[in-house]
Amino acid sequence: MGVAQAFSDHAMLYLRVGYNVGGTAPMGLPASIRRLNSYTPLLTPAAGVDVLIPNNDWRGFLTGIRIERKAMEEDATVKNYHMEITQGGQTLAGMFTGDVTTRTSQWVVTVPLQAVWRVNRVKLKVGPYASWVFAKDFSGWAHNGYLRVDDPTGAKVELGEADDERGNYDFDEHVRNWQVGLALGADWHLTRRIGVYADLNWGITRVMKSDFHTIEQSLYPIYGQVGVTYRIK
Repeated sequence: MGVAQAFSDHAMLYLRVGYNVGGTAPMGLPASIRRLNSYTPLLTPAAGVDVLIPNNDWRGFLTGIRIERKAMEEDATVKNYHMEITQGGQTLAGMFTGDVTTRTSQWVVTVPLQAVWRVNRVKLKVGPYASWVFAKDFSGWAHNGYLRVDDPTGAKVELGEADDERGNYDFDEHVRNWQVGLALGADWHLTRRIGVYADLNWGITRVMKSDFHTIEQSLYPIYGQVGVTYRIK
């Protein structure tokens, strides 16, 4: 009872509402990706409750629970890029040269575990996080190019721009159910109750499962988040 009462007396509760901006990307641009043609951030809200447990006036420990979406759409020009597509009811795998449009989205429940240091009105935070992916999408289409079936010297299949000419893919089932990463950021308290924040969340586990090799490079969720906080207690 004493421990629970002490926790209740000292813990601070914050409502957090924000927005993610970033992408699912490889570490470094592989040679097979020649150019990024477009990047479109999708609707990526984030909301949750943080629990700050102070050790003293200038440091403490933060955890909580958040629901957020990490999503984007991008189009890139590639050369000899390993792909598996569906066209006209037929599944083909091989090396693709042309343009690839990808849409990726993960709705996640995230629990952070962060050390906190207070400097005047600013709280500096760093620590790991774990996310459970409860809704996911990794899909797109290859277009404006050609696929060499099996290897770079295989049969050539032309892929156009129209819906019935391009090659579609859907890798939802290969997205991991859990993600682990490192988060760092800062909260700035404008008043006793209201503040703003900026965070960087860098995934250290791959988005796709370890047995998925259709896409040759490893992809990681890398997102910045900005928003507002409100102290509940």
